[in-house]
Amino acid sequence: MFKIKTLNKISENGLALFNQEKYEISSEIENPDAILVRSAPLHDMSFPPDLKAVSRAGAGVNNIPVERCTENGIVVFNTPGANANAVKELMIAALLLASRDIAGAIDWVRSQPDDIDLPKAVEKGKSMFAGPELMGKSLGVFGLGAIGVMVANTAVSLGMEVYGNDPYITVDSAWMLSRSVKRAADPQIIFDNCDYIAIHVPSNPETKHFINEEKIALMKPGVRVINLSRADLVDDEAMAKALDSGKVARYVTDFPTAAAMKMKNAIAIPHLGASTPESEENCAVMAVRELIDYLENGNIKNSVNFPNLVNPKGGDESICVIHKNIPTILAQISAALSNEKLNIENLSSRSKQDIAYSVCEISGKCPQVVIDNLKMVEGIIRVRIINNR
Repeated sequence: MFKIKTLNKISENGLALFNQEKYEISSEIENPDAILVRSAPLHDMSFPPDLKAVSRAGAGVNNIPVERCTENGIVVFNTPGANANAVKELMIAALLLASRDIAGAIDWVRSQPDDIDLPKAVEKGKSMFAGPELMGKSLGVFGLGAIGVMVANTAVSLGMEVYGNDPYITVDSAWMLSRSVKRAADPQIIFDNCDYIAIHVPSNPETKHFINEEKIALMKPGVRVINLSRADLVDDEAMAKALDSGKVARYVTDFPTAAAMKMKNAIAIPHLGASTPESEENCAVMAVRELIDYLENGNIKNSVNFPNLVNPKGGDESICVIHKNIPTILAQISAALSNEKLNIENLSSRSKQDIAYSVCEISGKCPQVVIDNLKMVEGIIRVRIINNR
């Protein structure tokens, strides 16, 4: 029986996918085979030796020590696209909040005394909160993953001129992108042309302070910046200065910080991007399916640290090997099996930078000596056997 530890509240519709005869699911489980998590931090958590996978019900994995997981042969999954529609819809709201001072206007109305003639006061005061329309304006989208593509396409339908930048765009994303979105191979094209800038890039050491003082200086005066990705993508100090000077007219973020709360013309939303029942259910369902497929079949899909591999089962057992991507290692795996006269029905192998994953389908049962010998091979990190019968 597989043990699944939950570290956050996970949608029941997702958890219901686990076969109760094969899985034990609880937040109190010790020595789990896998962890299901949303936003709980794992960086200070000690991982048990039997932990095989961590599945994040969401796209970002900055709460997971991915590098440490890789070193220990722990597959980290995420759920790209499952919350994309929810974030896209919040992005449309953020564009409107950045344009029309809706938040300030609402606060102003609520601040009016009860004894005044409110309709008269409204007609007199509404001019303080006027703002531009979106139609005919230009939007630059940094990051054209599942969310960025939907944002770009929706902005086109709103009548905006849209520019997109993503040096790592996938073929699938490119197919989904509207032909009306202009390619900005050089970020400067966005800075030169765009009235609005949306950030949809992942958070990692390379993208920290993706928006900084230098890049803000290149933007159009009065630009409006929207960050629904992660707080550390924007340099708070640089943004505060730009808002004070008017270089940036409005900043909308879904990741409030103490600094952002003090900024002039900043609107901080309490991380609502994926906070819809539909999104939470979609993420949970995808995260659970990824775990089941890996634990029961050895298949990897949507991993952030290991290559995707779907193995066509053709043997009695699958020998799943996580190893470093180095020369001769596949030959050593084959030799370890042939030395015990095991016939390989099928061998699938994929690599991702310095790490690789290989699955051998064999006839018969794999003896323990093969597993022991494989674990002694330099570069092999983890060996797991799946019984296909």
